[in-house]
Amino acid sequence: MNTDASLGDATAPEQPTAAEHSHHGYISNKDDYLKRLRRIEGQARGLQNMVADEKYCIDILTQVSAMTSALESVALGLLNDHLNHCVVEAVAEGGDVAQAKLKEASDAIARLVRS
Repeated sequence: MNTDASLGDATAPEQPTAAEHSHHGYISNKDDYLKRLRRIEGQARGLQNMVADEKYCIDILTQVSAMTSALESVALGLLNDHLNHCVVEAVAEGGDVAQAKLKEASDAIARLVRS
C-alpha cells in the first residue's frame, strides 16, 4: 500500500560518477590552470604563425619543446591534485571504489609516461 516509498526507492539518486563529481582536486588551482592553458593556447598560435612565416626549423622545434614542457607541467599538476584529493578520498572510503580509483590513476600515469 505504501507505493510512494517504493517509488522513492526506485528513483533514489545514484552515487555521482567521477565525471559528475562536484568538487575535483584541481578546483583550488583552477584559475592557475586556466591561465597556463591560455598561455599554451597562445604558444600553439605562435607555432602556427612560425610555420606560416616559414621560420627556421630549429626555432620552431624549440618552441614545440617549450609547449610540450608546459603541457607536461599542467598534466603533472593535475595528476598531483587528483592523487591528493580524489584518490585519497577513495582510499579512505575503501573497497571497490578505492581499487577503481587507484587503477584509474595508474592508467593515467601510464598514458603520461608513454606520451
